Order: sequence, then structure tokens, then C-alpha cells
Amino acid sequence: MDPTNWQTYLVTQEPLSAGRSTAEIVDAAIAGGIDVVQLREKDTTARSRYQLGTAVREQTAAAGIPLLVNDRVDIAQAIDADGVHLGDSDLPVQVAREILGPDAIVGRSASTVAAAESAQAAGADYLGVGAVYATGSKDDIDDDEYAIGLKRVTEIVQAVSIPVIGIGGITPEKAGDVVEAGADGVAVISAITAADEPQAVTATLEEAVAHAR
Repeated sequence: MDPTNWQTYLVTQEPLSAGRSTAEIVDAAIAGGIDVVQLREKDTTARSRYQLGTAVREQTAAAGIPLLVNDRVDIAQAIDADGVHLGDSDLPVQVAREILGPDAIVGRSASTVAAAESAQAAGADYLGVGAVYATGSKDDIDDDEYAIGLKRVTEIVQAVSIPVIGIGGITPEKAGDVVEAGADGVAVISAITAADEPQAVTATLEEAVAHAR
């Protein structure tokens, strides 16, 4: 479960899944070779996320891949997830670690060198860096302002020693560039969830990252 070995990372979001369930998308991504799944599902209740997370936990456990929960340390603990991914408005990394234990995977979002260095100092296991490109998955943020670009990815990679996963607007065509900029792997939402054939897209992403690495 070492984040250094993660090449492709699925972030779930059922409203972006073209009418399919998150369970269906996770099944397809697992078949395509996904390395890690993050349960996001921002627009649902805590109970719904818990129920869905319980089902996804069974899928990922059977496949032997880690499951992380976005933001909610309590839900991660309740479903026995492998860890959590935290943003600026979530609990601090140290607090999540105290709650979930020393073996939990704790990831942290970062879009600047300073934030990346701070997250590493706090004990984060990996960074989710982005948005690398403009993305429609975070509709409360201005895409043009939010896209940090490949140069920033490289600057962050050079500033920290923990794994970096690029996220934001990444497609199979762009994944190689993100890895060549220094990222260890790529995380995607709609590139997989909205795809006509999510299994095939996952496999293509995996190939692109492996080739660039």
C-alpha cells in the first residue's frame, strides 16, 4: 500500500458517472488495474457516504487495493478504510493520524510549495497536487485561476520527499506529461467516471503512467 507505487488513483463522484453507480465504476476501474480508490461523494449525507463506503470497502478489500475517504476521518474510521485524504478545511494531518492510528494512510492536498512542505512536516504520507489543469469537477472554483500547471508540479516534487500524485483535468493523453514533470502517479475523477468504457480508460491511464515512469 506504499503510495510511492501508486500509478493511477480513482476519486469517486456518482453525479459525474454518466448515470452509473459508484460501485459499477469502482468495479470497472479495478478490472482496469486501478491502484487506489478515494471515496469522495461530496454531495451526499454522512449516512449515505457510510453506506456506500461500506460496499466499496468490500470491493477494494477483495481486490487488495487501498481505500481512502475524502475529508471525513470519522467515516474512514467507521468503514475501516485504509486512510483519509485531507484538504485545507479538514482536520489537521496530525489529528487524523492520532484518530486513525500510525498505520493509516494520510494524504493531503497541496497547490503550492509552502503547503506541500507544511504537509510533509506534519506527517502526510503523500500529496495530491493540483489542479494541474483546468477541471470541471470542482465547480466552486474558477478553473483558470485554479490550474497550477506542470511547472508547479515539478517545483513541489523537488521540494518534498514524499510521493506526489497529480490531480485535476488529467486525461490519458496528459497523464504522461504530469509524470514526466515529476509526479509519481495521477488521480482522476471524470476521466474514468464519465468514460464510455471506464475499464479501458483505466488501463490506458495505467499504461501512460507506466511508460512515463
